Amino acid sequence: MKRQNEAREAAAKDERSSFELLAEMRRDEVVERCDAMIDLMAALFGVPSKELRRLGRTSNDISRLRQIAMYVAHVVLRFSMSDVGRGFGRDRTTVLYACHTVEDLRDDADFDRIVALAERVAIAAFRDRLER
Repeated sequence: MKRQNEAREAAAKDERSSFELLAEMRRDEVVERCDAMIDLMAALFGVPSKELRRLGRTSNDISRLRQIAMYVAHVVLRFSMSDVGRGFGRDRTTVLYACHTVEDLRDDADFDRIVALAERVAIAAFRDRLER
């Protein structure tokens, strides 16, 4: 009886370890994909990627571009807002605000074309991730 309990405890520990390992791998993937998204947006719009990664306040143009990148990561890559926040070094509520802002601004045709371009580039760049 004691051996059975020990075996069950060991199996439960292995299961937890496997779950924790999968969760860690998922977090690493999210951060890696968000970093790639930042690099893509920086290259696409000709701004330094370190500006998009900067913590704290930045210029309105950089903030708007970061908001678009967060929106695209959420919509195209299908990451949760918490995951996007983690990947961009921001809070979930910041991502929520960014997504709402981008959605509201898409009523403007020029802005919508910019976001649509960012979405197409992300779809092409992350095609392997989207096919899963």
